[in-house]
Amino acid sequence: MKGKFLMKTLYQPITRDLSRALADLEKVMPFDFQHLLVIGCSTSEIMGDRIGTSGSLEIAAAVFEALNTCHVKTKVHFAFQCCEHLNRVLVVDQHLAKERRFEQVTVRPIRHAGGAMATYAYEHMAAATVVEFIKADGGIDIGDTLIGMHLRHVAVPVRSDVKQIGKAHLVMARTRPMLIGGKRAVYPEM
Repeated sequence: MKGKFLMKTLYQPITRDLSRALADLEKVMPFDFQHLLVIGCSTSEIMGDRIGTSGSLEIAAAVFEALNTCHVKTKVHFAFQCCEHLNRVLVVDQHLAKERRFEQVTVRPIRHAGGAMATYAYEHMAAATVVEFIKADGGIDIGDTLIGMHLRHVAVPVRSDVKQIGKAHLVMARTRPMLIGGKRAVYPEM
């Protein structure tokens, strides 16, 4: 019983804070089924340890719960970035990979090669696959995992009152189309 209570008290702040951060991101980038967000997450950093040192599937479960609740509500898609040991490939839904013609790779993330978050997502998504590269509409980086390589070209920082998830630094971004032209160019409101 004590273990369950401890796990619940660990989960609640993570899911609460991540849900608040997602709401802040959705204010500037209303989510729907067309949007894809890249998720970089160090469960080690959430616990206050150095990235890549003590990944936790239990922490990953709390993060996944908040993201899955958001997906059910908004239909936004998520891509879970693996660690550098797997060249930052991404776990996504198989149907999304096929629909968007993502290049699939043959690998299965595990806690020490891919990271706890990507491993948990791979094991708990209905139909997961791993892809090499995406151009996401936005992203959430928990613990400075460096998600920029998977964002569209012009990333715009999104600020939130939530600055950390657990003890991990939180950074969020949305993307926008490039502004093309010179001093005579006129741009629509963004």
